[in-house]
Amino acid sequence: MSERAARPTASDGFAVSPGERLFGRVCHEYPGLWARLERFETSLIREELEAVTLESPIYVTGLARSGTTILLELLAKLPSVTSHRYRDFPPIWTPYLWNRFLELVPTRDTRPHERPHGDGIEITPDSPEAMEEAIWMRFFPDSHDPSLSNRLDASTRNDAFADFYRRHLRKLLLVRGGRRYLAKGNYNIARLGYLQALFPNARFVIPIRHPVSHIASLMRQHQVFSDAQRTHPESRDYLRRVGHFEFGLDRVPINMGAAPDTREILDRWTAGDEVAGWAAYWVHVYGAVLDQVEQDALLRESALIVRYEDLNARPADELQRILDHCRLEADAPQVATMAARLRQPSYYKSEFGDRDEQAIMRIAGPAMARYGYATTRN
Repeated sequence: MSERAARPTASDGFAVSPGERLFGRVCHEYPGLWARLERFETSLIREELEAVTLESPIYVTGLARSGTTILLELLAKLPSVTSHRYRDFPPIWTPYLWNRFLELVPTRDTRPHERPHGDGIEITPDSPEAMEEAIWMRFFPDSHDPSLSNRLDASTRNDAFADFYRRHLRKLLLVRGGRRYLAKGNYNIARLGYLQALFPNARFVIPIRHPVSHIASLMRQHQVFSDAQRTHPESRDYLRRVGHFEFGLDRVPINMGAAPDTREILDRWTAGDEVAGWAAYWVHVYGAVLDQVEQDALLRESALIVRYEDLNARPADELQRILDHCRLEADAPQVATMAARLRQPSYYKSEFGDRDEQAIMRIAGPAMARYGYATTRN
């Protein structure tokens, strides 16, 4: 699915070939083998790697469907920036060797196709994507257990992960000639404190979206993924390996440090109350984020909250604000080109009635007000 994800139609985009299934299973089920290969890779490029520095990595993170993917795609086009790509998975552990191998093999079909989400974003195997979650899951095996806090803060210690992760990012910069690492990772929203402890000069971009339109989009994607996984059961294994639990048959919420909240969210979803469940989830995540930002002066300086609606209404201004925050350079024509890609989505309409909208506003109202959203609908 790493490359098949770029093939036509939503359902077909979830198909995983037998070869891809086998390769994915080998990469996932033999961690000892890949640990040895990673050490071998490191030994081959040790001198080159030591010359690579990690300069202020950039993390785009928030709930899915808040604008994280389009921001990743726009920022990744800047020549100084390096990110993971679809083709990096499943052999995520050895980015240098894998990318050198790909340079030697015949090029596969790289024509852009709309990704399975059906949201108008076209991708190829070389498109930037969130691919580091498999690494987090290897070193933090409880990352997606909703009964436990998934938050990692400045007090978190995992030396094996920190050593591997820093080395891995430097390998990506080396193999692609970049200066700044850029990551989209929705689950990193629960790891802001830990990432800042690892990289005190990191920059965070946190998109947020009005909960009515956001929940409509989340529900649509959950249905798309659930239907496709029933048609292509093999895609469930792929999504588990890549660490994608936002939608579909294995959906689980992020526990931001409050187990009662995640139990309530799961109970509402189980009972079929999707709207209330998603509304409670929106509050759970974005309420915790704002608490963190308000209480941590260093995080307050390094994190930029971007409202999805402002990004689409004033794209050039908001993009310049993001570039300035991330300390990235782009001239006026580049910003204009980036801004031209942003528009209000037209691929779905919210079909919420008054009752559902009122439920969302009732549940999310206090958190919405903290982000400057009106708490009543006109």
